[in-house]
Amino acid sequence: MAKEAKKDPSELSVEEKLKALYQLQTMLSEIDKIKTLRGELPLEVQDLEDEVTGLSTRIEKIKNEIEELRSNVATKKIEIETAKNSINKYKEQQDNVRNNREYDVLTKEIEFQSLEVELCEKRIKEYTASIKAKEEEIVKSNELLEERQKDLEVKKNELDEIISETKQEEEKLREKAKNLETTIEPRLLQAFKRIRKNSRNGLGITYVQRDACGGCFNKIPPQKQLDIRMRKKIIVCEYCGRIMIDPELAGVTLEKHLETKTK
Repeated sequence: MAKEAKKDPSELSVEEKLKALYQLQTMLSEIDKIKTLRGELPLEVQDLEDEVTGLSTRIEKIKNEIEELRSNVATKKIEIETAKNSINKYKEQQDNVRNNREYDVLTKEIEFQSLEVELCEKRIKEYTASIKAKEEEIVKSNELLEERQKDLEVKKNELDEIISETKQEEEKLREKAKNLETTIEPRLLQAFKRIRKNSRNGLGITYVQRDACGGCFNKIPPQKQLDIRMRKKIIVCEYCGRIMIDPELAGVTLEKHLETKTK
């Protein structure tokens, strides 16, 4: 038997369009429930991953700074050795000077090189203290990194467990929703998604409850209620903008609806 041709979305009756929209809403709400079940875990995992990356980068940066400081210490030691050699050379030259002027010049050079030695030794002390502080910082950062990596592993395992339990169900719902979307007029689908996005509870379409909009609970005038029950045109709530349908079309029996009203 030949497969029945798919109806063009624009050829659907208003009732069929509303029914398709409500079915899509139901599926999307189920997907939202799955996301709620995961809670803040995806965000927590992302935050921890960012923190671990940040700490790793910070530790690497501190290591590079330590290497640079050690290089500076080595350079200053060479400068000290050079200055000491110069001092020894100038002292030897002082023994062979021909006049006081030459002697004074050499004395000044010796004093200058001695000051260079003192300055280099001072810098070495500063660099060494800085290296020690940075090494302590690395130890603390490594401890914190290890702690955050453990937290991340725990959170990832929790998230993976929840995803594994709900993934198959979510994929089925998404596939069904995707197929259902192809049966809905693009302009109507776009309007529905926009309403749903702006809605606090994620409802783009809702049925009438107790003579009021099921989304914002504002009263609906009797004439508009009649129009909704007639299913001849798409009616939106004048307060919240949600598309409205009657309970029967939503699959809520009249008896159940009345019972809800009584309660």
